[in-house]
Amino acid sequence: MKKISLPLAILLGLSAPAFAGDATAPVKEIMDATMKNWSGTDADWIDIFDDSRLTRLYSKDFVTKYQAAVQNPAADEDGISPFDYDVIVNGQDACPLQDLAYAPKPAANGTTEVVVTFKKATCMDDGSDKQAVTTVRFEVIDEAGKPVIDDVITAGDPGQPDNSLKNTMVQIAKGE
Repeated sequence: MKKISLPLAILLGLSAPAFAGDATAPVKEIMDATMKNWSGTDADWIDIFDDSRLTRLYSKDFVTKYQAAVQNPAADEDGISPFDYDVIVNGQDACPLQDLAYAPKPAANGTTEVVVTFKKATCMDDGSDKQAVTTVRFEVIDEAGKPVIDDVITAGDPGQPDNSLKNTMVQIAKGE
């Protein structure tokens, strides 16, 4: 058995924050629900922000911003969500998701980015690009020893910046 010098062992231990769990786990739970929502069956819609998921899968900062956004009178009229679109597919319409792939990136500054790609328009007959790949980036942090989603970032329109869900929630809470 090789021995590692103490300074090297300390350096290796400090090189990246260790997650107590799999950074993709909360992302996979959200994506599983999203896939079921767009499966094409008559299944009940799964709220990815219901109380049990919100407090278990998302960071405290995310939850605070979500709860502030829900309080806005301009929030979705059904009182369930401050959004009038699916924040994962970044739209109101989608097909059963296809070619789902996860690509976790190395942790940096306490955040692990989990990039998820999928096709959402394969059944559309409206001239949309059926083979277009949608990319969603989940920022996952460690909070109280478990990985939680701190932000969801979707690609902006061509020439526009990407959309941070936390920034969107702040705007909703302000009534903008």
